[in-house]
Amino acid sequence: MSLERFINQAVSSWMSSEGPHSDIVLSSRIRLARNLAQYKFPTFLTAEEAMEMTEEIAKVVQSYSSMELLTMESLSSLEKRVLVEKHLISPLLADSSPYGAVLLSEMEDISVMINEEDHIRIQCLSPGLQLKETLEKANAIDDAIEEQVPFAFDEQRGYLTSCPTNVGTGLRASVMMHLPGLMLTQQISRIIPAINQLGLVVRGIYGEGSEVLGNIFQISNQLTLGKSEADIVEDLLSVVHQLIVQEQSAREMLMSTSAIRLEDKVFRSYGVLTNGRIIETKEAAQCLSDVRLGIDTGYIKHISKSILNELMILTQPGFLQQYAGGALDPEERDVRRAALIRERLKMEENC
Repeated sequence: MSLERFINQAVSSWMSSEGPHSDIVLSSRIRLARNLAQYKFPTFLTAEEAMEMTEEIAKVVQSYSSMELLTMESLSSLEKRVLVEKHLISPLLADSSPYGAVLLSEMEDISVMINEEDHIRIQCLSPGLQLKETLEKANAIDDAIEEQVPFAFDEQRGYLTSCPTNVGTGLRASVMMHLPGLMLTQQISRIIPAINQLGLVVRGIYGEGSEVLGNIFQISNQLTLGKSEADIVEDLLSVVHQLIVQEQSAREMLMSTSAIRLEDKVFRSYGVLTNGRIIETKEAAQCLSDVRLGIDTGYIKHISKSILNELMILTQPGFLQQYAGGALDPEERDVRRAALIRERLKMEENC
């Protein structure tokens, strides 16, 4: 399969669009955790109950929107890994019982996970900073489901969830931010503790327990109880807007005080990506971040901004093995990663 065809099939359609502040905010995500009132929490479900509930939820969701149902039982471990790398399912769902499932929209901007930690996890994704719009989209699906099946809800506690940290709104709002300026100026070390004190949490690209790669940070709310969904999103937006200003300021400072060093860093990384024959995950992520910074600051003019979003996904282990058509050992993945990046950048230059 040609790389161009593979990209068209592999990369989610919503990723090709640009949203507000997309030079710094890569994406916005809203996730709602819900449980059906008539069923026990997923941990205590029998196989028959889990399958029955999957059918019921799928029927309700598909009556509202055309979405494809994928059961974890029907997917290979590699296929599940690819879905995790695309942020369409959680690692927990991929590793859970075979009775887990996911409903995916055609653009893959909506996924409804079934039988994960909770009965339902509604997830909506958007490019750039679009938290309010993404919340509206998630709420519409939430309302459509609740019209047909009652959720586990308490007047004082709100929506009831398997984990107490999700009780209340059941909302996790998050943004993926590219913050190379704050990293290079070493301001990020004092900013993260300040963000944590505001009831928000800073994580790596794949959420809880994941490593920060390529200067990409996921910032999300920690509290779900005691505030409305709108207030949670407003609080997060307030912090994100401040981070955008600080990142812009850091980039301007680097260009005014260390322009030649910044330009050298950008083009050294570009040289590695266009000529390297073996590239590990961390090195690829860092070089892609440098090149994206070069695009945003105007040093590189012939490559699209979306290249970072795309290649950060395509160079993950699952995608590399899917493109190769089979399992690869770590060194083989590093060789494949380098070749894929070279080929993709050459395609971009030819365009």
